[in-house]
Amino acid sequence: MPEELKPTMTQNFIHDFIDEDIAQGGQFQGMTVHTRFPPEPNGYLHIGHAKAIFVDFGTAEKYGGLCNLRMDDTNPTKEDVEYVEAIQEDIHWLGYDWGDRFYFASDYFEQMYEYAVELIKKGLAYVCELTPEEFREYRGDVNTPARSPWRDRPVEESLDLFARMRAGEFPNGKYTLRAKIDLTSGNFNMRDPVIYRINHMHHHRQGDKWCIYPMYDFAHPIEDALEGITHSLCSLEFEDHRPLYDWVIQNCPVPAKPRQIEFARLGINYTVMSKRKLRQLVEEGRVSGWDDPRMPTLCGLRRRGYTPRAIRNFSERNGVSKAASTVEYAFLEHCLREDLNETAQRRMAVLRPVKLEITNYPEGQSESFTVENNPNRPEDGSRQVTFSRELYIEADDFLPAPVPKYKRLYPDGPECRLKGAYVIKCTGCETDGNGNVTKITATYDPDSKGGDPADGRKIKGATIHWVDAATAVDAEIRLYDNLFSDAEPDAGDKNFLDCLNPGSLEVLSGAKVEAGLAGAKAPASFQFLRQGYFCVDNRDSAPDHLVFNRSVSLKDSFKF
Repeated sequence: MPEELKPTMTQNFIHDFIDEDIAQGGQFQGMTVHTRFPPEPNGYLHIGHAKAIFVDFGTAEKYGGLCNLRMDDTNPTKEDVEYVEAIQEDIHWLGYDWGDRFYFASDYFEQMYEYAVELIKKGLAYVCELTPEEFREYRGDVNTPARSPWRDRPVEESLDLFARMRAGEFPNGKYTLRAKIDLTSGNFNMRDPVIYRINHMHHHRQGDKWCIYPMYDFAHPIEDALEGITHSLCSLEFEDHRPLYDWVIQNCPVPAKPRQIEFARLGINYTVMSKRKLRQLVEEGRVSGWDDPRMPTLCGLRRRGYTPRAIRNFSERNGVSKAASTVEYAFLEHCLREDLNETAQRRMAVLRPVKLEITNYPEGQSESFTVENNPNRPEDGSRQVTFSRELYIEADDFLPAPVPKYKRLYPDGPECRLKGAYVIKCTGCETDGNGNVTKITATYDPDSKGGDPADGRKIKGATIHWVDAATAVDAEIRLYDNLFSDAEPDAGDKNFLDCLNPGSLEVLSGAKVEAGLAGAKAPASFQFLRQGYFCVDNRDSAPDHLVFNRSVSLKDSFKF
């Protein structure tokens, strides 16, 4: 990763554990810290995954170690090569790389099968015939042990049935392979959990070679061990599964003994993180796709104009802990605003244009003004903007009749500055038959060039942005808000679809932008003066049809 993109990962409890392992030696003595990021390729990565990516890759970088990328494709349902490619693209976009350590869990299926056979031979696994309904009935409770009438099935019989399961002799649900651990355990994950099930489904990578698939709790530790992972960093819901993880490692002849450490997932208000629910939004057409800028997916955030640095800073500042918490979406916006304020070039754009005619400016004349591209970055230089008799300004920068404390344009109102150009005074307006303002008229002070008159007089009115009517370029502007109007759309028994925000997207056609933006291409981002930060849409924008997405407003609503 380039030096300027590296995250500054602070010490956390995971690092404390790793430091202890390194100091104590033992099984980790002399070993390189080796982590992995194992997404399931059944959807696109979202902002919650960004934290896991930051933890997995960032921890490896902190210790000069390695981090693998592994597709957890043990479940063929909804898995697709499209998701595999998108996951790789998103991780690279964030600034991380796995080198030649790119793996698929399905490539280990043969080894997993052999380990399962080994467990049967040891008397540590058996083929069970309980139906899903019976399984739930026999599961027991905190006061009642689980039971299975097939627990003492002879080893040779289980071996035969398991081989025939693999050969495809039985329908889905007929048999499962269960680990023989402890039916009385207070941890229900240890009550003889299912480690293989029958599933006659085409696999995106293995085709129809397999009709039995390992359960994640069995496959995960084996995958880690086969890849030489030292520290398997997981989300907090796997904490109760850790004894099973360790049991598999201890009872299968794997080449390594990784340590599982859990941390809290990232939760953000005004959104949902479930890939099932995100897929439902896509499949039902409630959003334009996985990359809809209102989605919390990384491709959606990228299309909206979020930067890798903003997301990494967001992940870093949220910290790593065992305590589950929900972060304000406004803080994610704050991190983006902070980054773009430093890096985005300034431009003028009028979103809801109305024409302004400066009646005392010579007809047929035009001139140019030199404007800084970014006052925070002198190295970005400056540009020329054209000024002439007819301009476009924002419709809400004018009122036919003033209201109290209104300091923008109205007939015979206060002088206002045109950003970087002249001081003007409104003289009137023209309207159509419905009373809509079609043109505003004003006069200018020719001695106020540059908006900083030599006489030093103070202007009581506001500073107004503008674009030259003769050279302005048409653009479509998309204004985005939260996809959900409820801060917790999937809490309790809510139907998250009922919480969708009908005003989450507003499309403005016929906006006017500076002529220099005519060639703008994604992923360029700009601060449109007084409007917010906008980026070129990476899907729909074209030279003959510019489309800009509002990434974030100028106003920061997050309070530290």
